[in-house]
Amino acid sequence: MTRKLFGTDGIRGAANLHPMTAEIAMKVGMAAGHYFVRGDHRHRVVIGKDTRLSGYMIEPALVAGFTAMGMDVLLVGPMPTPAVAMLTDSMRCDLGVMISASHNPFYDNGIKLFGPDGYKLPDEVELKLEELIGSDLSSMFVAPEKLGRAKRLEDASGRYVEFAKNTFPDDLRLDGLKIVVDCANGAAYKVAPEVLWELGAEVIPVGVAPNGFNINKECGSTSTSTLSEQVIAHNADIGIALDGDADRVIICDEKGQVVDGDQIMGLVTTHMHKRGLLKGGGLVATVMSNMGLEKYLEGNGLSLERTKVGDRYVVEKMRSDGFNVGGEQSGHIVLGDYATTGDGLVAALQVLAVVIEQGKPTSQVCKLFEPYPQILKNVRYGADSYPLDEDSVKQAISTGEDRLNGSGRVLIRKSGTEPLIRVMAEGQDSQLVEQVVDDIVAAVTAVA
Repeated sequence: MTRKLFGTDGIRGAANLHPMTAEIAMKVGMAAGHYFVRGDHRHRVVIGKDTRLSGYMIEPALVAGFTAMGMDVLLVGPMPTPAVAMLTDSMRCDLGVMISASHNPFYDNGIKLFGPDGYKLPDEVELKLEELIGSDLSSMFVAPEKLGRAKRLEDASGRYVEFAKNTFPDDLRLDGLKIVVDCANGAAYKVAPEVLWELGAEVIPVGVAPNGFNINKECGSTSTSTLSEQVIAHNADIGIALDGDADRVIICDEKGQVVDGDQIMGLVTTHMHKRGLLKGGGLVATVMSNMGLEKYLEGNGLSLERTKVGDRYVVEKMRSDGFNVGGEQSGHIVLGDYATTGDGLVAALQVLAVVIEQGKPTSQVCKLFEPYPQILKNVRYGADSYPLDEDSVKQAISTGEDRLNGSGRVLIRKSGTEPLIRVMAEGQDSQLVEQVVDDIVAAVTAVA
């Protein structure tokens, strides 16, 4: 069965347009509510969201769907995605839901679902939910006396703050560190500065004034110039940029230089290896991670296992093969000893721990390897076009691979959340890499 609603990270789209409508949201609540109601106990679901205006539309629609199926609903308001995953498991909920389009602009929104164990749902469950969403659900409604109730969970933020703090080494403090934290006007705008301050840091918070429209706008992990500028302006020791739902993190050193997810994963992995805490003999990352990271790990006797793009595929590989570190170049860092999904704040705390232990400037701690020149360009395509099926595009890709001739690689894929073809190449010769990407982009554009 072809997936029609679920992409690489739940359901996502422009708010108030299919599939991100109140109607679909209610049907998602009905379908998931029906699927996860098992047994005679009182079932419940925890629902969090980021700060988008459309959350006010999606949230009550989901509540209506779940309560119609007899599920009680716990509302936590703006809260990081990993907090919702954590609460789902720790509170013995039957399901967790995060309303967010992550790093996308305010006009998009999305629905992410977590199973009772706090992990994102596997493909087969999402397909079953799609079948239910497309069916007549009215016959599955519960009797009037069995309808669910909804209430707000007042201590949700406090629970997550304590959880995050407990991932930081007990014998360390952030005293003396000046930290800029950019919360992207998103879900972590309250909890992230609080965690850092309670651990002893001097905190300069930015991106903490959400208004429904400014999430990820010129701030956060996808727009790091704001972070770099603030680090320099305040003479800070380090900068931390989260995205709209705080499952991603990008670091900035004291010089204003950006440290991406590959460098963060390399640092955390080797640090844990030296302390005897690493499992699996390396880390799990996606096909997007730089070859420089792979070579760095090999030099330390560690492996890099690659998956397709999407942090849930990273997590699936981690769980099946016994790894406890994984993530994506974009800043999804999954630390299996602490969390079931990417947690930007928890990952940042692990970086801070290494900085403190080494007693060196962030720039010296976090720059581990020179990345191979890597270029990524996106090409938007029409609803009725299939660029990757065209012979001219296939030929351009084959030619590019031949030109790199083993000294690099080409990766072409469809975005799982937008109508984009992502064209990426990397290799030792930056000019050649750029030529290869441009030629493929031209071929895709011609038929898009």
